[in-house]
Amino acid sequence: MGTHAVPALQPLNYIIPVVIGLVFILIMSLVSEPSRQKFNAIFVAGAGAAYLSGGLGGWEFAFTAVATVVAYKGLDSYRYIGLAWLLHTCWDIMHHLYGNPIVVFQPTSSFGCAISDTVIAIWFLFGAPTVYKLSHPKRTGLQS
Repeated sequence: MGTHAVPALQPLNYIIPVVIGLVFILIMSLVSEPSRQKFNAIFVAGAGAAYLSGGLGGWEFAFTAVATVVAYKGLDSYRYIGLAWLLHTCWDIMHHLYGNPIVVFQPTSSFGCAISDTVIAIWFLFGAPTVYKLSHPKRTGLQS
């Protein structure tokens, strides 16, 4: 792991990732159960591999293996999906500080990803409740 210049952050580097995380939650709230949980376990497993060849050498493969195991457990538990997103948050921070950004032409993208992933993780740790049920009690999501 080498060191590199950490890019300067602006207010939008904080705001936009929160919005992205909230939009993700809104979209996922439209997916009915059990499809929501199964899809997200697979989705977070894929996210774990987003940084392969991201500048941290063999650690990239070790992280992907751990993230995959945790995501697999997410097939039965939203809390494991939340944990997988928190692991990805940690990996985002490592990449922001020491590796390559997740989006090569956007130097602060790993930092933004860490924020979005944290917002998403919190939702999963609370059991991924549909936000539409809170405001529209009769709506339960898209029908299969």
